[in-house]
Amino acid sequence: MTAPFDLGLIQRGARLRRTPFFEATQRYGSKGYTVYNHMLFPIHFSDLEEEYWKLLNDVTIWDVGVERQLEITGPDAFKFTNLLTPRDLSECKVGQGKYVVITSPEGGIVNDPVLLRLGENHFWLALADSDVLLWALGVAYGSGMRVQLAEVDVAPIQIQGPKSKQVVRELFGDSIAQLRYYYFNEAQLDGIPVVVTRTGWTGEVGFEVYLRDSSRGSELWDKVMEAGRPFGIAPTGPSDIRRIEAGILNYGADMTLEDNPYQVGLDWMVDLDQQADFIGRAALERIRAEGVKRKLVGVEIAGDRIEFNMTKWPVSVDGAQVGHITSAIYSPRLQKNIGFAMLAAEHGELGAGLTVMLPERGPREAVVIPKPFIDPSKEIPKG
Repeated sequence: MTAPFDLGLIQRGARLRRTPFFEATQRYGSKGYTVYNHMLFPIHFSDLEEEYWKLLNDVTIWDVGVERQLEITGPDAFKFTNLLTPRDLSECKVGQGKYVVITSPEGGIVNDPVLLRLGENHFWLALADSDVLLWALGVAYGSGMRVQLAEVDVAPIQIQGPKSKQVVRELFGDSIAQLRYYYFNEAQLDGIPVVVTRTGWTGEVGFEVYLRDSSRGSELWDKVMEAGRPFGIAPTGPSDIRRIEAGILNYGADMTLEDNPYQVGLDWMVDLDQQADFIGRAALERIRAEGVKRKLVGVEIAGDRIEFNMTKWPVSVDGAQVGHITSAIYSPRLQKNIGFAMLAAEHGELGAGLTVMLPERGPREAVVIPKPFIDPSKEIPKG
């Protein structure tokens, strides 16, 4: 087999790891990879707009085994996990997931994982691109709590799109196909151990299948492709077009350790009324009282279509820089250039006019608009 992408272009040695689905992504023709959590992450198999329409109209499969699972167990696992996040986990049942932020003592965002509660004192955190295991080990060392922390042998794939329920029904039956949004079940697929969740990074109906035996990655991928063939399934990378339309943020681009939940619109996950303490509580109380000096807003950028930004484009008002674009792209169905901008708070009001400087293309007029850009109540993924 001739590999469709020369890994020598981006890798030296064995430092970068491969997911359990890497061989399958090679067979199905991945045309590029990025590095995420020290692993190779396939970013596209065909034209990005073709993949976007496939996601909207049919069903897609993509390798997100780069989302490493931080497992937290032990007698104090609940108390410790709740210490990591300002979201009140007493509201999270066994068998339920939650989108959470992990915060620093200064209120900065360390990560924004999906949390799964597998038992009273058993949690997984499906991590975005940052070294949370090292952070958690440091917290545990200083806390005195009885916990065990590990990166476990678990790797997810996503099955996303309006026909994803049909595919999951073929694979696992009605009970899992009818899972409620952000709930999950453990299952077996011809002896392959998995956890199936009703989650995804698309704003569409979708599921994630967490493989619990890395030796069977290619086997699982092929079974999903076979079940999905009658429904037009196709392998893709993550759709930045769709996630920006949905207002989904990308850690490292739209938020970093320098940002807090109030700046990026994730303050709905900060429960300052809960009895349990959490890291960053005092800082977040102060930030809420004082207000933020900068915030992440939605923007529409005028002119002909833009390509996905590879750098953070400067944003100015009357010639003075007031922030930068974090993510921006052309939406084919809105027929507009949309994105997110981190701005000085006084320039982030709806309707505010801006100028965005595009590399090699010059200035573009822009305006602050509401986000999410499509389906703000998230009725689509709940359907």
